[in-house]
Amino acid sequence: MSFIKTDDNVKLFYESTGKGEPIIFVHEFAGDYRSWEPQINYLSRYYQCISFCARGYPPSEVPENESSYSQERAWRDILSVMDNLKIEKAHIVGLSMGGFATLHLGINAQDRVLSLVIAGCGYGAIPIDKTNFNKEADFSNISLDSAKIILNEGMDKFGSEYALGPSRVQFQNKDLKGWQLFNDQLIKHDPVGSANTLLGVQNKRPNLYSLEKEISDITCPTLIINGDEDDMCLEVGLYLKRTIKTAGLLIVPKTGHTINLEEPDLFNNENNVSGSDDLLGSSENENEEDDLEIPAFLRRQKN
Repeated sequence: MSFIKTDDNVKLFYESTGKGEPIIFVHEFAGDYRSWEPQINYLSRYYQCISFCARGYPPSEVPENESSYSQERAWRDILSVMDNLKIEKAHIVGLSMGGFATLHLGINAQDRVLSLVIAGCGYGAIPIDKTNFNKEADFSNISLDSAKIILNEGMDKFGSEYALGPSRVQFQNKDLKGWQLFNDQLIKHDPVGSANTLLGVQNKRPNLYSLEKEISDITCPTLIINGDEDDMCLEVGLYLKRTIKTAGLLIVPKTGHTINLEEPDLFNNENNVSGSDDLLGSSENENEEDDLEIPAFLRRQKN
């Protein structure tokens, strides 16, 4: 097993597969490094694909103190992976919690980014009161309540209910075996790590609408991806598309929150993304035949 150490001395597990330009995959709250297997199995033919477990997700280290978990730590941990692997710049692909970390990396360390793919980013980002978001947003209360359930009743109860949420049932309906694997992996997550992630990262997630200036300064190629049945992410996706001048927006029909697992072929393969060249910019690469093998969300970046 391979590990790196973060700048605050926490061990993170990672896997690296393939050669070429690096892509770093950043998982969601309910996933881990295994969540990206459908992408890595395909993309490692053309790229160096790196996935890692966030702090609190074994085999990465599980800090006991909630203060070791935060949104800032999440994006800084991506940099720690890059620094330890001596990667100057990379494509960053994140889903949900990983999408937030990817966005914040783009805000704070754009010079280390080749491109951003921000998928399923939205939960906790819409304020009830934009000036007092953390106290009034339902997502904050949900995170606190979920942490209590995990610590008092265990991951089995929490995970089994979480995997049947309104933005997850689409996955179950499409791919029962894949959804069952997702559920089985979720309920085995470390309860302390999961609770601390909810308390330190999710509960204290900053209001994206208060970061409009910082987000508008992102100029690297960016793709926003949302499922059309993932209600909490749709408005935020439009906001990010309008705020990031270099962003494209892809809405995947009949799809919930777990986009890369629900529709792996569409997520991976440009042939299944209608109008993808228009979305990301027309490709006029000299090596157009080679470009046919490049997934839509990286095609322009490769150019």
